[in-house]
Amino acid sequence: MGPFAIDDVAPDASTATVGDLMMEAIIGVVALAVMLLLLERFAPLRLGRAPFFRRLLVNVAIAALTFVAAMAVVQPVALKTLGWTEQSHVGVLHLGALPDLLRACVAFVLMDLSFYYWHQLNHRVPLLWRFHNVHHADPVLDVSTTFRFHFGEIALSTAFRVVQIAVIGPSLSTYLVYDLALQCGTLFHHSNVKLPLAVERIVNWVLVTPRMHGIHHSQVMRESRSNYGVVFPWWDWMHRTLRLNVPQSQVVVGVAGYSLPEDNGILRALAMPFRRQRDYWTRPTGVRVERDDASLESDRTRMAE
Repeated sequence: MGPFAIDDVAPDASTATVGDLMMEAIIGVVALAVMLLLLERFAPLRLGRAPFFRRLLVNVAIAALTFVAAMAVVQPVALKTLGWTEQSHVGVLHLGALPDLLRACVAFVLMDLSFYYWHQLNHRVPLLWRFHNVHHADPVLDVSTTFRFHFGEIALSTAFRVVQIAVIGPSLSTYLVYDLALQCGTLFHHSNVKLPLAVERIVNWVLVTPRMHGIHHSQVMRESRSNYGVVFPWWDWMHRTLRLNVPQSQVVVGVAGYSLPEDNGILRALAMPFRRQRDYWTRPTGVRVERDDASLESDRTRMAE
């Protein structure tokens, strides 16, 4: 996939131009996914607890519906909103004159901050969590989990996209660049690739990394409700939701209340948001998943192995 610059796409860019750029982005994302998929086979960060190919089939099936919802609903609405904000000069970035590069950088940062808040809402609002739970119920965290989002969650995110674009007022090109960064960053931090600890600690100053996001997928509630960052980890530092000191060997991935093998079939996963909800943090055996290690509350910002 060839790189494109911030100003390559004009506000009135043709549908064909936008379509070509989006297709290039999709090809690039697929290539990165394949590369990470191979890497995590050779250097896994966490050991798998479920058959790989069965999980892959489930996640690909869910992802197919996700892709349809994104292409049919989210992206068309987002592009129309972008056209409206550009023509009407709506959004905080239209309140003053900024150099194009600075405006693009500010928009990029604000879009990532808004995704941090949207991610928190998906954990805190019961209706949104019903759908987001499908993503977290995956018993293993790897590249395929990146695409395991219920189509209902994607459809509901359309409203967020409209508000995000209307409030910030990014250009079309910045929107496309951020969307690509979002997809690549999500692939990276969902991957099960084991980086040297020293390297990941450095990278984590700038990007959300696999160890950081692995803790977010823990069955322990207070660990799951941490590390909401999408591209940048700074928002978790700022909002005191950062937790890095849980060793990956102690992280049990998934949602305790939906940890039975049959919970992760295709039809059950798709029906999950529409059925009566269980206690998310208690296993079917009646055991509530907790972590009693008080030392893990002392220095939450020091990344553990």
